[in-house]
Amino acid sequence: MKKTMWLSYDLGVQGDYESLYAWLDEHAAKECGDSVAHLEYNYEGDFIESLKKDLAARVALKNSRIYVVHRDGERMKGTFLFGKRKAAPWTGYGPSEQEEEEDF
Repeated sequence: MKKTMWLSYDLGVQGDYESLYAWLDEHAAKECGDSVAHLEYNYEGDFIESLKKDLAARVALKNSRIYVVHRDGERMKGTFLFGKRKAAPWTGYGPSEQEEEEDF
């Protein structure tokens, strides 16, 4: 089967970017901004498991985060293949929803 997807990656300062870039190039991925690629991926069986296994076999992924966005039926779906969500760098920049009272 074939699925179109966006792949977001953060391999860290000493990440295995060469191997990931080779993998992306082999899949004719298109650059979509810093650390985001768009590509079509051919797979058999479960999409997520196939993609995880493929990437893990080709790229050293110690302390890496890779997130994939794809269509699942009529809706878009996103999941971390490796790593997990962390605090957003923009946290605290917007107005707080509730004013806190302080007693002095």
